[in-house]
Amino acid sequence: MKRRLLKPRYWPTWLLLGFIRFTVWLPYPLQMAVGRRIGWCLRFLASRRWRVTRVNLQMCFPDMDGKTRSSIAKRHFASIGMGIIEFGMCWWMSEKRLRRLVYEVRGVEYLQEARAAGHGVLLLAGHFTQLEMIGRILRRCTDMHLMYRPLPNPVIEEIMRRNRERLFERAIPRNDVRLLLKSLKEGKPVWYAVDQGYRGRGSILVPFFGVPAPTNPALTRLARVSQAPVVPFFGERLPGNRGYRLVFYPALKNFPTDDPLADTLRINRLLEEHVRRAPEQYLWSHDRFKVVPRD
Repeated sequence: MKRRLLKPRYWPTWLLLGFIRFTVWLPYPLQMAVGRRIGWCLRFLASRRWRVTRVNLQMCFPDMDGKTRSSIAKRHFASIGMGIIEFGMCWWMSEKRLRRLVYEVRGVEYLQEARAAGHGVLLLAGHFTQLEMIGRILRRCTDMHLMYRPLPNPVIEEIMRRNRERLFERAIPRNDVRLLLKSLKEGKPVWYAVDQGYRGRGSILVPFFGVPAPTNPALTRLARVSQAPVVPFFGERLPGNRGYRLVFYPALKNFPTDDPLADTLRINRLLEEHVRRAPEQYLWSHDRFKVVPRD
């Protein structure tokens, strides 16, 4: 471990990671109960994220009554707390315990058919609170690489990168397009998500739940250059502590087209369909529309 990560200013982070590591030994219902309590605390500690969540839900569900939106917001933070516990479960839980939590996996044949083409596969997903645990389950179905966004906290970044590379062979920083194309050329499936706010070069405004959202249309270009099929997959944390469901869908037909806007809108509508199934599990605390001031 790098010496600079052992400085006193990082000790609180190490304590947090130690606590998360400890929770791996707890029974699953208790793990989720601890996660819900963490989420309750975050509502008060992360006030800006709470405000972002409320604004996003109001924009995306304007016809929903305020009481229902407030309930989704509260359950969303509970889901975030459970997602924090799931980081430890993903990184350190044994395969034996993991098997008991996999309620259902459907559609693996769609991934196998796409891999048979020999161009790699772009595994299309969204940012949901259970994404780390779903990634661990996904790894049981296939070898794969993933793209990720480096975190500002160097301790968490180091631990996350090491564990992701151990589990997924290669963790690709989100701006390293060359490495992504290399993985696809090697015939690997690569986890790729497109649903975060993006105001960089080439950004386009594409409706998400009817609201214009700054979006990166790179998936169209990547699919065209690599000739890799795009296979959507979505996971879900099931109620009643039943575990997790992972579903693959057929590779997108007639994709990409010559219209990146139409392609991206198609992806957004696919995401919307899944978000509606368990809205509290989508990452509403991310400022998707870049409209909430940081102050």
